[in-house]
Amino acid sequence: MNDIQRWPARSALMVAHCAGMVDLVALPVWVGTLMSRYGLDAQQAGALATLFLAGAVLASAWLAPRFHGLNGRWIAPAAFGTAALAFFACSQVSQFGALAALHLAGGLANGVGLSVTHGTVARTGNPQRLFGIMQTMLGVFGVIFMAATPQLIGALGGPALFGVFGGVMLVASLVTGLFFPDVAAAGGQQAVSRKAAKLPASVWFGIWGISVMAIVQGMVFSFMERMGADRGFSVSQLNGLLIAVGLFNLPGVIAALFQARINARVVVLCGATAQGVLAMLLASSTAFEPYAAAGAVFVAVMVFTHIFAFGQFAALDPSGRAAAATPAMTMIGAAVGPILGGTLVKLSGYPALGMAALVLDVLAFALFMRLALRPAASYAESPVR
Repeated sequence: MNDIQRWPARSALMVAHCAGMVDLVALPVWVGTLMSRYGLDAQQAGALATLFLAGAVLASAWLAPRFHGLNGRWIAPAAFGTAALAFFACSQVSQFGALAALHLAGGLANGVGLSVTHGTVARTGNPQRLFGIMQTMLGVFGVIFMAATPQLIGALGGPALFGVFGGVMLVASLVTGLFFPDVAAAGGQQAVSRKAAKLPASVWFGIWGISVMAIVQGMVFSFMERMGADRGFSVSQLNGLLIAVGLFNLPGVIAALFQARINARVVVLCGATAQGVLAMLLASSTAFEPYAAAGAVFVAVMVFTHIFAFGQFAALDPSGRAAAATPAMTMIGAAVGPILGGTLVKLSGYPALGMAALVLDVLAFALFMRLALRPAASYAESPVR
């Protein structure tokens, strides 16, 4: 049995994925804490989250084209260790300038660690299945994070948020340092000699489609907690909703198990449509029930869509470069989203988020119409098991 087939190696990939994708579950608490505990306005709080995500985008965009020549065995633990230091430093400062610099540094490090993780997953025997399981583990992590972190912040103050982030990155650094797989060794010479051919044009349409959906994700989800609080919903109601967000992410494994039975184009087109509808409902609902119903499944739509898109990227580009760019394609949107959302809220209020989301999801739908498909059975052709 080679390295990637062992559960310690796969567990390391899962831990790295949860740490690297922390923004997917933490953005409402992150932005909400910056506004309520640090006294920042919506635009400033969104800008700090954007700086972290922009750093991840830059790192991923630089690393992804070079991924086929890299070994993540030592890169991942060093990257997550650096991100941990940046977050621990954030817990010791309160000035906007210092927080901004540390958010950018943490994002750069996080983007490197996540890129080598996703690129490694793409060079395994069944990347969509493994990625789906990893997304399910992210859902488990989200439930724990949402149940515990607001309580810690309430008891210890705003710096507790960055202490939690730093602890998550430190655990990822330690686990990847011990167990991160060496895919080049697992696949032998065949794995490292894959041609770095030009990416198919259809892959680029898929990449930009996911990026646009990520803009909507970051723009709306960042302010989900704040828009609920400003509408008078109670702390217990909002905490319950945040936990529900994690619970609805757990069925990500369904996308992995049914990869050969569900048409990927149907999934991505329905995903873009559903996201726009849910964003409108979230941004315009003044009653808790429709707001909570939309909020509970809002992230799950992006997760489910992304799993199928990831599988197609891995199948269409066996070098792993397209999948290694996953942080760039998701976080370029997530980076734009918080500051764009904060600006819209500051200028026009929360309903503007829903209108902007609807326009962007129409664009994502059009881009996904150009995504070529490759049968899931083709994963069996991969030399790395």
